[in-house]
Parts: sequence; C-alpha cells; structure tokens
Amino acid sequence: MTTSIAILKEPEGLRYYGAATAYVVIGYALGVAGLFQPSWIVNLLATLLLAHSMTIAAYLIHECGHNLVFKRSHNNARLGRFMSWICGAAYGTYEDMRYKHFRHHVDNDDVVWFEYEEYFEKHPALLRITRILEWFYIPAHDLIMHFIMVFTSFIIPQRRNQRVRNVTVILIRGSIFAALLIFFPKVALLYAIAYMLMMHVLRFMDSLQHDYPYHATLFDYEPPPHKGDYDWEQEHTFSVPISLRFPRLNWLTLNFGYHNAHHSNMNVPWYRLPVIHQELTSGDPGKVIPLSSQFRLYHRNRVLRVCNPQPEGYPKGADYLRSARAGVGPIGGNAASFLTSF
Repeated sequence: MTTSIAILKEPEGLRYYGAATAYVVIGYALGVAGLFQPSWIVNLLATLLLAHSMTIAAYLIHECGHNLVFKRSHNNARLGRFMSWICGAAYGTYEDMRYKHFRHHVDNDDVVWFEYEEYFEKHPALLRITRILEWFYIPAHDLIMHFIMVFTSFIIPQRRNQRVRNVTVILIRGSIFAALLIFFPKVALLYAIAYMLMMHVLRFMDSLQHDYPYHATLFDYEPPPHKGDYDWEQEHTFSVPISLRFPRLNWLTLNFGYHNAHHSNMNVPWYRLPVIHQELTSGDPGKVIPLSSQFRLYHRNRVLRVCNPQPEGYPKGADYLRSARAGVGPIGGNAASFLTSF
C-alpha cells in the first residue's frame, strides 16, 4: 500500500480513484455477465450497470488526461488507455484525446477538426434522418462522431500514421461484437443500448457547460481570442451539478457538474471540486443551472441541438445562465466530448 500511495498524486487518491477504478472493472464485468442471463430484470439492471461503469471509465480518462491520478504522466496514460478500451474510445489515441482537451482549457475555446454544421448543410438528407432519430432519443449525432472515431486514421488525413493501430483495434473490437451479433444477438443489442446510454449521460453533462463557439483550428492553429482570460472563461463556463442538497449524488459523474470549479483550477482532482465550487460561489444556488432545467432543456432542444448555428442575440454569459436556469433556453451544444479527439 505504501508503494501505491507513493506513485499517486495525492494519498487520498488511493481511496477515491481506487474505488472508482474498482467500480469500473467490477461493474463492467458484472454488467457484461448480466447481459447473458435469461431474466429480463437482470438484463435491465446489467445494462444500466454496464452503461454507468463505461461512463465512469470515460470520466477517469478525463482525470488521467489532467494527470490527476498519478504523479507521473506515463502512469496516468496507462490507466487512461485501459479505460478507453472499456468505454469504446480506443480507436484513436489517448494522447490525441488529451491534446484536444488541453487545447480547450488553454485556449478557452472549443477546438475541432470536424465542422459538423457545414457537413450537415452539404448532406441535408442525413441531417433529416439524424433529427428524426434524435427526436426518438437515439443519439444519432453522437453515433456519427463515433463512426469518425472508429475509422479515424482513414477519415482524418493527419491521423494516417495511426492506421496499423487503428485497424488492430477495429479487428479486435469488431470481431468480438460480430461474434455477439451472430451467437448472442440479445447481448449485442443490450450492449449497444448501454453504450448509447453512456453517450446520453456524457452529452447531457456537456451540453450546457459552455457557450463557446467552435473553431476548426485543431490542426491549423490560429491565435484564440480569449486565451488566458480567466474572467472570460468563468463568465462563459456554467456549472451543472446533479444536486447541491445531496452532493454525493454528483459522484455519479465524478463531480463533472462542478465545471466552473474545474476550469478555475484544472489540477484539482474530482473529489475536491466541491470545495473549489463553494469558494467560487459561496454556496449560492443562483450560480448553477438546476437539474430540473437541465432536463427540460435537454428534452426540448434534442432536435435543435443537432445543427444550431448561433443566431444574432443568442444569450451569452450572464444572460445564458439566467435563461438556462429558467429552462427556456439556450439550445446548448451537442456531440462535443473529450472522448472524440477531433
């Protein structure tokens, strides 16, 4: 145990990151095993457990990307890569995910390669289909992003040097899923549902956290207009906790809803974000978007979010927070995730 504590960034990490990692591994194993059971009640519970274990795996990648688990970056990278296999993000590289996410923090910007609004404008039929599926709560927009992620080295020219690795991951994961489709179709279907539930949770938490526009400067760097502007960053970042009254409910997403706290100091581990949040807000509930409004906006704008060029007069900063708290706007972002490195 002494050795374990020595390699961790903080001694408390043994308890919090150890528990989160154990939950992911055990939950994933039990979840997959439960999908094979004949009882539909067991299947339902296993699907939910599998979805949540993959969700926590995704948030652990985020923690590793900030080097918050271990002292040395290569140990964080190992854990992050392992978690990427569990949550289906291993087709690209951990380093690419980390680089894009750090650009988000350092540049105070949503830095991308894939301009999906432009793509949808060129493919109106695909946009219509995507919107129809999204109306039925099928995360079609995210599935498009996942498709790009799966074939990243064949779609993104700058990733061609990753082709061997990319094909290897496709063959491994693809052959396992194909075997499930052939021999255990129910299991394959339930796994797909669990994966889409994870997508919903991740984008639900992401959708209202910023009012940043996105810029296609991931590979073609341009000086970001708000780089280093802490006040602007905080004004255009929004906290979406699950609950302030019962703070441990926020552990369901590793406190990711305390987003102003995270952007205030990205070197703080998830279990200490509530303290930073309290310092920033003095406990004022008016500084966060309540869960009821989050659900209302997620439901009402599920189709509009697919392709939503921001109109003139779109609420920003304090106006964004005020309207979001009331549950009457804004539309919010879509399909933006630290799991997609483009």
